Amino acid sequence: MAADSSRRTPGETPLLLDAMVGKLATYLRMCGFDAAYALDRGIEADDALLDLAREEDRLLVTRDAELASRADGLLIYSRDVTDQLRELADAGFALELSEPARCAECNGELVAVESDDSTPEYAPDVGETRVWRCPDCGQHFWKGSHWESVAATLAGL
Repeated sequence: MAADSSRRTPGETPLLLDAMVGKLATYLRMCGFDAAYALDRGIEADDALLDLAREEDRLLVTRDAELASRADGLLIYSRDVTDQLRELADAGFALELSEPARCAECNGELVAVESDDSTPEYAPDVGETRVWRCPDCGQHFWKGSHWESVAATLAGL
């Protein structure tokens, strides 16, 4: 593992994940990373990915060696998402759960739901559990069983 001073943290490393590593997006977003996913943007072509990474100053993460080389990006070798997370950890990424900050669905920035705000039926009562909402897509998030599952996966890296 890289030394703490050289770790890539969520606030300093915006990412662009290509179609080959899309399952990483949820994990990275739950760790607070600004992790744009190419297919969410309707982009698959290499040149369009390169343009977007350059325009938005994002590190391209891909399993495509030629594309990673062209983008000065990060090449991921594994197909398995847990192994991909391990590769990122070994590359110095700080993979710890943060307070919910990014929407796992669309990468939008979450806002805390106030105690007097209503939530959808699927979300817990705000008076009992902290809940966050994505202003971009409307999804609601809280630290439930999925949070615990991701925490266990990250702890095992």
